[in-house]
Amino acid sequence: MKLCLCADHGGFELKEEIKKYLTEKSIDFEDYGTYTPDSIDYPVVAEKAAAHITNGECDLGIFCCGTGIGISMAANKVKGIRAACCSDYFSAKFTRLHNDANVLCLGGRVVGVGLALELVDVFINTEFEGGRHQRRVDLITAIENK
Repeated sequence: MKLCLCADHGGFELKEEIKKYLTEKSIDFEDYGTYTPDSIDYPVVAEKAAAHITNGECDLGIFCCGTGIGISMAANKVKGIRAACCSDYFSAKFTRLHNDANVLCLGGRVVGVGLALELVDVFINTEFEGGRHQRRVDLITAIENK
């Protein structure tokens, strides 16, 4: 599995902590920016990173901004992306299990590092359940394709 990371200035510090965690766990990832805490527009990094998921280069993404909301909205505009902004364990688990989300969005000003790492861990280690949930994911894709 290869992860795709990105953040704006509001999520930069959290992304850096997530990178340390992934490195310690020997989890493959690519960082698509930002690389400094200087102000940057989250739609720019979200679109850039999301393209690496939709083209198959990365399997899942972890995107961070101040709240996680803006970057999730931008990411969800990219065809094929199912991004979920989560700040609790249950949501991070079930967005993979039932929704087959391929991007976890986190708020650097909302979620502390300890919780964020738990959310990353459950997100990347939970497989899509399929079954009755596949029909619903297909309905989401049908909306996207209109």
